[in-house]
Amino acid sequence: MRPSVVFLLLIVISAYTYAGNLVKIRDEVNVMGVRTNYLIGYGIVVGLKGTGDGTTTRYTLISIANMLRKMGIYIDPAQVKTKNAAAVMVTANLPPFAKTGMTFDVTVASLGDAKDIGNGVLIRTPLFGPDGKVYGFAQGSVSTGGGFSESNKGGKITKNFPTTGVVVNGGIVEKDLPFDFGRMKQLVLTLKRPDFSRALEIQDVINSHFGKKIAKAVDATTVKVSFIPGKDPVEMAGEVLNLEIKTDSEPTIVIYERTGTVIMSGDIKIDAPIYVSHGNIYVAVEKKPVVSQPPPLSGGETVQTEQVQTTVVEEKGRIFAIESPRLKDLVEALNDMGVSPRDLIAIIQAIKNTGKLHAKIVIM
Repeated sequence: MRPSVVFLLLIVISAYTYAGNLVKIRDEVNVMGVRTNYLIGYGIVVGLKGTGDGTTTRYTLISIANMLRKMGIYIDPAQVKTKNAAAVMVTANLPPFAKTGMTFDVTVASLGDAKDIGNGVLIRTPLFGPDGKVYGFAQGSVSTGGGFSESNKGGKITKNFPTTGVVVNGGIVEKDLPFDFGRMKQLVLTLKRPDFSRALEIQDVINSHFGKKIAKAVDATTVKVSFIPGKDPVEMAGEVLNLEIKTDSEPTIVIYERTGTVIMSGDIKIDAPIYVSHGNIYVAVEKKPVVSQPPPLSGGETVQTEQVQTTVVEEKGRIFAIESPRLKDLVEALNDMGVSPRDLIAIIQAIKNTGKLHAKIVIM
């Protein structure tokens, strides 16, 4: 019998867009100097129910001993015996203009051999910037988003990734970022999708709105905007970024491989016809108890051992053709055939690699 596999519901969103839609400039550009900052730290998650790092993970035991030493409890790391704690790496994205006291989400990932860090508590962890300085601290309960891992005598069931979690609003800013927007002499806009005509359009819209040639498209990526003397830079930046331009929305496919989720938006085209063949291989490992009994009068003992039996079943590949130029029709055909979301991800990536799929793919 094939092992049962549970997949998250495939989500497909068909949001057709048309040329000529108006979008704000802020949706199409980034402001140079206004950026996300990455923080990283090393911490300990405690309160796990025997699913933490084992005693062979030395740095976890040393970290626990050092943490206790700071609290006035001195203990030899070799005497620490616990599976209720796990060493983790803590990462966070600090938003632009973050100020002291602001909170943000942090991501926690197991560093050792912990099986599950869900529902554990992250002990206060300093978060360092690229310059080695502490810009924040993280602490709080870890949520793995419904992931779990269960095992019993060789059998194991795992859903999602229980060794990676999130602490919602678990980070707090301790130090302001070293960036002063008020000292900038001009506003430098960088396009998220470099394009000469788009850069020129942004230049013309800004110059037309202010009635002055204060914007200059330097290349396909950069548009420089000079501040008007006597006008507040923050007010002017907000006014520039709220101007509207015409744009064509790029069809996008977002793939979240952890849960097998696929989200598609826009009128995604494919170069038909295409032919797809996809099959699966199922591997089942079974452990059966076997009693080994010695011959009579041999003096031996009856012992119980395990016999491991491995079965490999290869599903026959199915070949089918898609004549429609729309990816939506391909997805509907695959869904009718019972193709799982994870197989759909593999098929979409393969079609993209052949150059037949015209859409941007984002893998989370």
